Amino acid sequence: MDARHRLGMGQMGVPVQEQPARFGAELRRARIAAGLTLTELAAAVHYSKGQISKVETGKKRPSLGLARLCDAALHTDGVLVSLVPTRPRRADGPLAEMGTKRAMGPSRRHAMAVGAASLLAIPEAAAPAGAAEPMGSNLLEISYALFHQYRRLGQMSPASTILPGLAEQTDSLCVLAARTGPRTGRKLWGLAARYAEYAGWMAEESGDDEAALRWTDHAVDLADIAGEQDLASYALVRRALITYYQGNSADTIALAARARSPRLVHRIRGLAAQREAQGHALAGDYDSAMRALDSARELLSTAASETGAPTLGTTHLGNPADMITGWCLVDLGRPREAAEHLDRECVRIPGHALRTQARYGVRRALAHAAAGELDYACELAGSLLRTTSCVGSATITTDLRRLERALARHPHRPAFLAISPHLTAALTPLGH
Repeated sequence: MDARHRLGMGQMGVPVQEQPARFGAELRRARIAAGLTLTELAAAVHYSKGQISKVETGKKRPSLGLARLCDAALHTDGVLVSLVPTRPRRADGPLAEMGTKRAMGPSRRHAMAVGAASLLAIPEAAAPAGAAEPMGSNLLEISYALFHQYRRLGQMSPASTILPGLAEQTDSLCVLAARTGPRTGRKLWGLAARYAEYAGWMAEESGDDEAALRWTDHAVDLADIAGEQDLASYALVRRALITYYQGNSADTIALAARARSPRLVHRIRGLAAQREAQGHALAGDYDSAMRALDSARELLSTAASETGAPTLGTTHLGNPADMITGWCLVDLGRPREAAEHLDRECVRIPGHALRTQARYGVRRALAHAAAGELDYACELAGSLLRTTSCVGSATITTDLRRLERALARHPHRPAFLAISPHLTAALTPLGH
């Protein structure tokens, strides 16, 4: 029988103000059903007995992290996660506007675009529409090379500093595509779509979900012009990442599932399966998360042998499905298993991929902290703080705050005292 029915737990119809007490009562019921004392459960999840007791009696608000750990320890299949008090979602948030807001058209900053085109050493009026394309191959070669340089910059610079250049290049490519022959023009529209998609990622990294959605929508529009439907489908995977960081498991799963059509290339389907797994993990559904990860592993393995498929998503993970397995196990409240995966995969990240190192490194430290290996978690965190400040990522900061909360439960531990000022500084916005 499903744990939600077995324990009589469900979030629907439970007023928010009653949820802490309901959570505590059901936690106590599940603990007793599992035959565990307060001391034994506290040891299993690496919280103090007093903290667990306060949560059970409704005196302390449960955290999502505690709920995940207790779900795993008590085998309640995401039930406790579903009972954590949540803030009401805004009806006018980014998802409500999805598909209605669009980035401004290619002529938005025409003068800026012309300036960017001149930087490419190509006259704005390189070729009238329908004319021959004597410079097409050179134009594309330079444009693609520049795009790869922006991606490299994005690995080692704050996202907010990359965005203006991406916006200018997107516009310049649109201007050039409109003034170039059809064959080269179509490829330029496709590259402009890649720039816009990457701008959406940098906007999300900067903490602006609405701008991220607008840029993603703009990328879809440009991909339509170029006839690249794969990128339009990948946009669903990008949107699902936004909902993941908003804590919305249902939308994450639904958006990712829409990008798993058999008509799509294996890489996009594999990336979508990974995102779907993250959504299931967020909901505490271990079995569904593992099934999605198995599918991702198979699809991405097949994609590795494909030629001509778009290179979308990260290119810095040696084994993406294994890394995301570790990521999901943290959300599933299985930190020791997560740490094993993340330890193995993090050392394979290239040295120049600072953003990727920070993203998975912080989650690795979080896994060790949740597993009770506090000194090692502090050691890992300390080695990452300069990198996290360098790349300036709102999404990485989300996990860094989770890590701080986990470590702060042991305020007198020497390892935590040593990194605490640096951790606080890394989490303090500039100007504060």
